Amino acid sequence: MKGSEIVENMFYAMLAVAVVSLLSFVGVFAISADEKKLDSFLLVLVSFAAGSILGAAYFELLPEAMELVEGSISLVYITLGFVAFFFLERSIYWYHGHGHMRGAEKKVEITGDVGKASVKNFVYLNLMGDAIHNFTDGVVIATSFIIGFPVGLVTTVAAVFHEIPQEIGDFAVLVYGGLKKSLALGLNFFSALMAVAGSVFAYLFSIYSEGFRGFMIAFAAGGFIYLAASELIPELQEEKNLSKSILQFVLFTLGIILIWSLGLIFPE
Repeated sequence: MKGSEIVENMFYAMLAVAVVSLLSFVGVFAISADEKKLDSFLLVLVSFAAGSILGAAYFELLPEAMELVEGSISLVYITLGFVAFFFLERSIYWYHGHGHMRGAEKKVEITGDVGKASVKNFVYLNLMGDAIHNFTDGVVIATSFIIGFPVGLVTTVAAVFHEIPQEIGDFAVLVYGGLKKSLALGLNFFSALMAVAGSVFAYLFSIYSEGFRGFMIAFAAGGFIYLAASELIPELQEEKNLSKSILQFVLFTLGIILIWSLGLIFPE
């Protein structure tokens, strides 16, 4: 790939990362939203996120990884991505659970054993985990755009559907930890900006190492498969209402079709 093409795709990558970072502000709207409307909103997003992330992994990232890296080695990188995301979720996010809205009072509640850390540590661990997560997002998005606009676009769409529910929960965790809403919003946005640092990191490494691109795409594919299969789909499986379950499946399928369609509309 020519240097001018890398610079152009990096511009798109930075634009995409900026959009994803701005999603950190969504929490302030959700914190006072009507519970039923918020639940319906999250139902759509989580279902779409599961399908779009799985679609991005199988239709875009895996094929690209197989092209950039020798077959058996790419499988090692994919597995490494899956294991790394599992480790990140189990170790860093162990202490803060997940924030959500419940009850007529619209109070922020936390699921998980918050007694494992003080409130202060709870907040900082949440921010540290989010910063690492966002840095990884920036690397993945930038690497995808450096490979090509279609791959970057698909990866960004998948990231957006996943980030909105994530940011709502993260903002709720910070407010629960005792922070004022304005401070929680600012810190959450600062954490989101780590995606910019991740994209710059990816750009610099991609200039000097072709192998890095293949590694990151394969790594991202494994991570996306983990996110969809181990975090998002289990959330959908908890739904007991038949009509809502059918709706979730339809939205999940539409998420996959959306990513597949983008690959056809924006071919390499």
